Amino acid sequence: MALIRSKVSLRVAFAAAALMAVSAADPARAETTSERVLRDKKLSIGIHNRTPWGIRGPGGQATGFHPDLVRAAFAPLGVTTIEFTITDFGALIPGLIANRFDVVASGLGITPERCKVVAFSNPDMSIGDAILVRKGNPLGLHSYKDIAANPKARLGASRGSANARNATLSGVRESQLLLFQNTEATVSALTAGRVEAVTFSAPTAIGLLEDPNITGVERVSPFTGFIKPNGRENALYSAIAFRASDGDLRDIYNKRLAEMKADGTLAEIMKKYGFGDAEKAPDLTEQQICRGED
Repeated sequence: MALIRSKVSLRVAFAAAALMAVSAADPARAETTSERVLRDKKLSIGIHNRTPWGIRGPGGQATGFHPDLVRAAFAPLGVTTIEFTITDFGALIPGLIANRFDVVASGLGITPERCKVVAFSNPDMSIGDAILVRKGNPLGLHSYKDIAANPKARLGASRGSANARNATLSGVRESQLLLFQNTEATVSALTAGRVEAVTFSAPTAIGLLEDPNITGVERVSPFTGFIKPNGRENALYSAIAFRASDGDLRDIYNKRLAEMKADGTLAEIMKKYGFGDAEKAPDLTEQQICRGED
């Protein structure tokens, strides 16, 4: 860890010197976001106040998986002040483009459509489907295919969710699939015995299990969701989003992300928020995911 920090310090020193040289040579050139962030030692992030991604914590500070990851990435670079803005999930990208904050650090998934308007970092996690069952997993369900093969298994899902679609694509029959209006109604169906399992994204499942009012259920592990023709399990890859014009800041972050993957920092932050090996990001770049090569 000390060697990594010393290398980071040297790299930042050289980068800062290069930035100062460029600015001196061309005083009319506009300062980039990365130059400002490294100069002011301050970064602003946008979150949508949803656990485990990013929430307003004690003392008004941003906590959650992505704020913690950003903090760990930039602290060795001297950027120790993290400011945050809470907004609706749908307003995160518009707010980023409008310069309301420097980055989006709130569980945003990489998609080809979003790649057209923002610059994503490389993925930090793979977010697949998860199912909750009653304690002990009475029917021994470990995949959508297990559900499809068991006539006693009924699966609950939120209406219109990608999870319901993935279950159908995996062979779960319409007669087995019960759709509910929202997350709360779906969980209630499980606790009331109307279904034997319910499906959500992994972060939603983790968040529900932290609710003290929800008892007698557990997350199935391991679990296999919909397998695509290329052999990969269907998943959404989470990342930090930067403005398209801030590729240099994104590149600085990507270097730190690679170091945090190597030294175990990323795994520690994942564990803190209930994520494990099932959520480990594959060896894919954001360019590959943006091109749909995942």
